[in-house]
Amino acid sequence: MAEARSKRRTGNLFFAFAPWIIFIVVASPSTWEYAALAGLVAAVVLNLPDMRRGSFKVLEVTGIVFFALMSVLALFLDRQDLDWVERYAQVLSSAVIAVVALGSLAFVPFTEQYARESTPREVWGTPVFRHVNRVLTLLWGAVFAATALLGLLALHTSSGRDWFNWIIPVVLLVFAVRFTERYPDRVRERARGEHASREAP
Repeated sequence: MAEARSKRRTGNLFFAFAPWIIFIVVASPSTWEYAALAGLVAAVVLNLPDMRRGSFKVLEVTGIVFFALMSVLALFLDRQDLDWVERYAQVLSSAVIAVVALGSLAFVPFTEQYARESTPREVWGTPVFRHVNRVLTLLWGAVFAATALLGLLALHTSSGRDWFNWIIPVVLLVFAVRFTERYPDRVRERARGEHASREAP
């Protein structure tokens, strides 16, 4: 049961990040326009069921707006005016995710919107649920902030670009996925143990 819940939780987050991952993988000089279009199509298609239900998540809405804006820029601005986009497309996308994730901590942590889909409603207002999602949102925000900084380093260094652009970011993403799978269940088990010890005679 716990394993199925953790897989669903990370699966929901994967779909949320999928358009951004597509953009980051495809985007490079001369291909970022196609990456923006691919990200927009993926964001709309993956989020269509939620939008039909009237459920709008902050990361999904941000993705649609971001990729639509990038696609419009590609259509209407001259090539020389878009040099900065071509150069910083991957850095910009990672920075946007980081800002959205960390900014959501001031309101509703963005991971909470996905966690509610695999968690009973009566749990949503509990301190444990809120704590878990603040930690996970902070983690994902930090991962994408680090990815943006690594991307900047890759642009301004002559060596180690593969490490900055791909190897370290992939390691960070894998760590974040694994942590997201395991951390909530670990916290719940610890909370149950503390509750049981308090009630013991």
